[in-house]
Amino acid sequence: MQFRRNIALAAGALVLAAPVLSSCGFNYATDRINTNAAGVNNRDKTVDVLNAVIVASHADTGTFIATLSNNSATKPATFSDLTGANGNTLTADSFAPITIPATGVVSLATAGGVRVSGTFEAGQFVPVTVGFDSGEAVVLDIPVVTACGDYAGLDDAPTTEPLPSSSTDSPSASDSASPTVAATPTEQTTPYSCDYPTPGGE
Repeated sequence: MQFRRNIALAAGALVLAAPVLSSCGFNYATDRINTNAAGVNNRDKTVDVLNAVIVASHADTGTFIATLSNNSATKPATFSDLTGANGNTLTADSFAPITIPATGVVSLATAGGVRVSGTFEAGQFVPVTVGFDSGEAVVLDIPVVTACGDYAGLDDAPTTEPLPSSSTDSPSASDSASPTVAATPTEQTTPYSCDYPTPGGE
């Protein structure tokens, strides 16, 4: 009799635990969208803009990169415009429109990205509008990251070096009578080191 009672109690406990146990089979972390990267995402329009960043070798200039995923099963989409948003003065160099096939994906990192300039530095977020030929536009606050680690080689902005101030020509007699004017070197832009703060860092 005691044995049967124990079985009944165990069965009752399983029935009560069934809703809790069954709930464990849903909402896995691996089933949820989660991008562990510095970039930002927008999935509100026909084209998803994923892992968008500005890769910068130094302040005020860089390369916009992102992955563009077209959700339309029938129509291609074309990325055609990139500007600053919310009053930001960021500008983009002219670029050939980039077509994303229906249900296709294009990585701007592979395609070379879009050169941008403005007033920004690594660690900041820049409001940007990504425009498409359909008239849809996506506004994102895009982080500026250094061209290091996973982003190494994705921004080829040249570093401005100072001009030499000396000349190899011998001064003439008339030159010696004139006051000497020192050549003004071009301002040097210092590249970021790879220990520069990242967005969200301390």
